[in-house]
Amino acid sequence: MNNLTLFYHLHTDPLALINEVHQLWENVQTQKTHFQGKLVEIPVHYGGEFGEDLYDVAKFHHTTAQEIIHRHTAPTYTVFMMGFQPGFPYLGGLPESLHTPRRDAPRTRVPAGSVGIGGSQTGIYPFTSPGGWQLLGKTDIQLFDVNQNQPVLLKAGDQVRFVVKEMTL
Repeated sequence: MNNLTLFYHLHTDPLALINEVHQLWENVQTQKTHFQGKLVEIPVHYGGEFGEDLYDVAKFHHTTAQEIIHRHTAPTYTVFMMGFQPGFPYLGGLPESLHTPRRDAPRTRVPAGSVGIGGSQTGIYPFTSPGGWQLLGKTDIQLFDVNQNQPVLLKAGDQVRFVVKEMTL
């Protein structure tokens, strides 16, 4: 895990602080943490106009578009955090065989519901916006609705499974 810790206190010994942070990290590593999140299945239209980068991702990994879809739908992902936009889930658990760099030049318009890969994570754009992730497909599921009592569909700790609704290869 990469973290940056800033501590502004002139009367604290930096070496003692470093040792304390290391000890806290060791304690966290030994504790078993279990989130009681819900499991949400997300149907995805893979490929075609919705998955503009599917073939580029397949080429990058020296495989087929169908194999990329298979690899993307195989795991159960964990919502690590929400961010970038209201309702945007950063999903961990992407197989290493799918780790893909972001696009060299971000798009100025990524459609709402787009499912993409950025580095070692996958995610879903809840709104139309600029974005630099590699797009594999699109879901019709609404991730954020301000008119609902719970406007956000997913929360940190939830589990997500992508299921094929349609493939256009």
